Amino acid sequence: MSKFAAVTIATLMLMAVFVSAASAATSVNTVEIRSPVFSGDALSDITVDFDYTEFAGFYYEIDDDIGSEAMSIDNTKVDDPRTITDGGLIYTTVIQQVGYEFDEWVANDQYPKMGFLAQEYVPVNDKPDVLSKLLLDNDDKYTLRVGQTLDLGEGYTLTPKQIDVEGDKVWLELSKDGEYLDDEVITVTDSDVDNSTWDYEEDDVGGEDDVVIMRAHVNEVFQGQVDSLAVIEGLWLISNEPMEIAGDDEFDELEVTNVGTNSLTLANKDDITLSADDEFVIAGDISIKTADSDDVRFYFMKVITEPGTHEVRSSVAEGDADFDYSSFAGFYYDLNDNLYSEELSIDSDLSSDERTIEENDLTYTTTLQYVDYEFDEWVANDQYPKMGFLAEEYVPVNDKPDVLSKLLLDNDDKYTLRVGQTLDLGEGYTLTPKQIDVEGDKVWLELSKDGEYLDDEVITVTDSDVDNSTWDYEEDDVGGEDDVVIMRAHVNEVFQGQVDSLAVIEGLWLISNEPMEIAGDDEFDELEVTNVGTNSLTLQNTDDITLSADDDLLLAGNMNIKVADSDDLRYYLYAEYTIGNVTEPTEPVTPGEETPVTPGEETPVTPGEETPVTPGEETPVEETPTNETETPDTPGFEAIFAVAGLLAVAYLVRRN
Repeated sequence: MSKFAAVTIATLMLMAVFVSAASAATSVNTVEIRSPVFSGDALSDITVDFDYTEFAGFYYEIDDDIGSEAMSIDNTKVDDPRTITDGGLIYTTVIQQVGYEFDEWVANDQYPKMGFLAQEYVPVNDKPDVLSKLLLDNDDKYTLRVGQTLDLGEGYTLTPKQIDVEGDKVWLELSKDGEYLDDEVITVTDSDVDNSTWDYEEDDVGGEDDVVIMRAHVNEVFQGQVDSLAVIEGLWLISNEPMEIAGDDEFDELEVTNVGTNSLTLANKDDITLSADDEFVIAGDISIKTADSDDVRFYFMKVITEPGTHEVRSSVAEGDADFDYSSFAGFYYDLNDNLYSEELSIDSDLSSDERTIEENDLTYTTTLQYVDYEFDEWVANDQYPKMGFLAEEYVPVNDKPDVLSKLLLDNDDKYTLRVGQTLDLGEGYTLTPKQIDVEGDKVWLELSKDGEYLDDEVITVTDSDVDNSTWDYEEDDVGGEDDVVIMRAHVNEVFQGQVDSLAVIEGLWLISNEPMEIAGDDEFDELEVTNVGTNSLTLQNTDDITLSADDDLLLAGNMNIKVADSDDLRYYLYAEYTIGNVTEPTEPVTPGEETPVTPGEETPVTPGEETPVTPGEETPVEETPTNETETPDTPGFEAIFAVAGLLAVAYLVRRN
């Protein structure tokens, strides 16, 4: 093989790596963690009593089977059909003692922890009414040189001032917000881990003295090629500004009714009415969502908006189990119409002594459902098919359960655009008004993907005919299917602003034109397709699956199984969802390597937030005149530049 051919093949391989890496990231705007679903004709018919094993929003530690929070409704304190009277909604939480992530600390090897309103706290000096945020608890390694600063969070930083390799000593300094707090000389000894640990204490922390704020263990000091280096392994940190709780304190709809020696109880101070189609905060991060239905149907939930990767887990199982929408929030569920799609059952005589799911004993099924568009003014074609598949939501193309397209958009937000202004729809699709005729109530729209023209349409805006004001864009050969509606876009209004003619788009629906095609015998990690029905799919395990202690295994797609590090069998399903563009942490440098890790790399940087074109606003955006047409960002340019550079190298090699 010639040098040129070899380099070209290598270049193409790298091109594939770059492109796949660019397209691998998947993100969502919010993550909703829901409780079991409760339903009945009236509240008195419904039993509401759940805890951390059933609601993933509550604190839970699977290895030691430790949880803290529970919620219930006293059926003697309800006013049918929908009102919880004063004191009827009861929330309790109890202190638990948990182990540090750095498990080599022998003295003080546990610390108190308590969930409170779906957040994790450390009770200061075991007081349930003095709760401090847990900022750090890890056993990661951080290799630092003299003067290098490690960011611990909430303004705290740790810095080696001097390192004595021969004497096995390191002088550490702790600061907060740039101000000196304290310092300590640590002698590193393998035989005495606690002697190599700095416990930093403060007084008057929520009225408490001798409060350990930080624990930092120095594992090793050594001489690099240039610098003396210290390895910190084992960090624990809480906030020194705790929340102090007193009896009768109010948290949204709940007030504190009892402060025990190791627990808190809260109940509703006023009547709570579960009106249809409502969503409201109960207390802290706990909310209630009700169905738009005559039936009383609702669930409790925790909504996460913080950038990062978040786990949504099922209820906890200790043997054979059945999981559905009510026990696993990762499965698709429509509360208003009580529609669900996915179910998973394990029937294999599982126990603490028998941990193997035998062949075909795990069965996953999913069924196509018809759901309403978010923009409910579409009369013709007012529903579309939807199906959960491996804890992700899809649209079956032309009602085919084996041709699944990603649902990219389904909303009734308002977007106000001027001529030439581009609306990013996702996955490279963009929508642009080319011309707006206010007098004729018309707008000329153009649809593009990755900067390439796809189609255009002139829409006549009429209040009396919503479907006539809607553009249904179709494509052929989408997963082998023709006449596939890829996008629906409704134009609600055109009007004259102070400077520009403007169009208001209200009602958008979009799916990917690159669906996943599924066939019998297709394998998805541990599962294989065993049946493709007219409106359903069935998958089973074709090999044994062993749930070993402390295991974390990918089952299929976005479904995973987490197993407790325990002699007792205990496990749950979970799915992971990413908000924003999270930077993967860099692995810390191990002792003996020449270059120390930059401190803080273990903590992901704050991802950049995408700014949409004024969704939901009634008034037009940026009515100042402009002569430039906004063009959407085209993904994949980084890969193109990299490949171009590699081709240049290949050319030079060829010339040589």
